Amino acid sequence: MKAIVYFEYGSPDVLQLQDIPKPTPKANEVLIKVVAASVNPLDWHIMRGTPRLVRLSMGLSKPKHPQLGADTAGLVEAVGKDVKNFQPDDAVFGAPLVLGSLAEYVCVPERLLAHKPANISFEEAAASPIAAITAIQSLRTGKIQAGQRVLVNGSSGGVGTFTVQIAKAYGAEVTAVCSTRNAELVKSIGANEVIDYTKQEFGQLGRRFDLVIDNVGNKTISDYKSVLKPGGACVIVGFTTASMLLHHMVKGPWATLTGKKRIILMGSAQMNKADMIELAELLATGKMKSAIDRRYPLNETPEAMRYLEEGHASAKVVITI
Repeated sequence: MKAIVYFEYGSPDVLQLQDIPKPTPKANEVLIKVVAASVNPLDWHIMRGTPRLVRLSMGLSKPKHPQLGADTAGLVEAVGKDVKNFQPDDAVFGAPLVLGSLAEYVCVPERLLAHKPANISFEEAAASPIAAITAIQSLRTGKIQAGQRVLVNGSSGGVGTFTVQIAKAYGAEVTAVCSTRNAELVKSIGANEVIDYTKQEFGQLGRRFDLVIDNVGNKTISDYKSVLKPGGACVIVGFTTASMLLHHMVKGPWATLTGKKRIILMGSAQMNKADMIELAELLATGKMKSAIDRRYPLNETPEAMRYLEEGHASAKVVITI
């Protein structure tokens, strides 16, 4: 089968399209013929091997696993002997336990799959798992409630577009922060108010929020505290630089311990069956949709990764197989 592989850390130039053996599903796995996949910041951090902490699990000097891709959608090709809920030709979407969806076939544990809603395309399904479940879990970590005022920094990226929509589905009033060129996109997915960060910092708004979700991670702990109500929470999902990440890791817990506002540094999304089911329901009912910026064929994955890494992508970047 054709697959994107890499054998050293580096720029998108290290990515190669090669023929590799087709995987065989384990007892609890489903083999999927991939129709579409998507790329995430996770992929380019692993491709680069940055920050260096990534290499502790992925390989110190070179990648232990030569494939990328954490989102997939396609048709079931075969199932392991213990699989109960899927059968050949089912349309499904989910996330492989080991990266590898940038390929013609990938194996995914049954618990990390859901049936693709009939009302969405394979591309829309492939755009959602990692980003949407990150959004779900960040809002849950922040203990979102109906009627709250929620600020979403980085609202036009993959995670951000889902965060805005899911917060609205929970009954929150959402203020979204993005650049000028993405304001219309964010309005179209339901934001009550859009703040253009090129014209105004959200700390200058003069009002307070119950919950802040930061998908960029480019603000200080003091910035977050300044816009939170007493008892409010900020969940930091993304990061910009290693130094800012360290700042959040050190000062966030201290701010929580010594004050009345919670600052929470969220790790990677934990994929699980319950959240995949919730995601499928949100998509099926139309409460949430996948916003797609660009589509690339599998052989142009390096270009897709370069575009994503440059930070100009609005919403999701999808790979078609």
